[in-house]
Amino acid sequence: MSTGDRIVSLSRSTSESSVELELNLDGSGVADIDTGVRFYDHMLASLAKHALLDLRVKATGDVDVDAHHTVEDVAIVLGDALREALGDKRGISRFGDATVPLDEALVQAVVDVAGRPYVVHTGEPEGQQYVVIGGTYVGSLTRHVWESLAGRAGIALHVRVLAGRDPHHIVEAQFKAVARALRAAVARDERVQGVPSAKGSLST
Repeated sequence: MSTGDRIVSLSRSTSESSVELELNLDGSGVADIDTGVRFYDHMLASLAKHALLDLRVKATGDVDVDAHHTVEDVAIVLGDALREALGDKRGISRFGDATVPLDEALVQAVVDVAGRPYVVHTGEPEGQQYVVIGGTYVGSLTRHVWESLAGRAGIALHVRVLAGRDPHHIVEAQFKAVARALRAAVARDERVQGVPSAKGSLST
């Protein structure tokens, strides 16, 4: 089992946004998030808290026009950081599955960090994608977050909204469920010898 540090610092700049991010995969849930989109800050802090990641994000962008660019670019950098922090994936559990309630909302998330990106995102109630939360976060952004994160991290991610009425709760339960699933998948297990695959290797 690998015992090396899984800490990554990355940055990304485009004509639409600038992102600086630090990730410690073996943290305690400490978060320092400033993206200019307050609801997204809250969601990323929840992700860090429940995945036990230490996460620092500083992002600036054209949020006065549309939060989409900043939200998506932060998810891209977070995905890159996860992929880099996981390294060769030796000694990890690989799979994670969590079902999380938030009052009336209930969400299941399942992940496989094998290196093959795929996203299945189902169950949001009709109209969720059009709801604006916190003044700038549009409900449709949640799917973009999962697609960007999983695509860059090399994660197969299934997110199923099983119940929910409140748009805030529906989004937050998704972030918390993904967090708990990731926490299980990236955890080191001393019983795992080498890479957790019968083939002896995982896709990169």
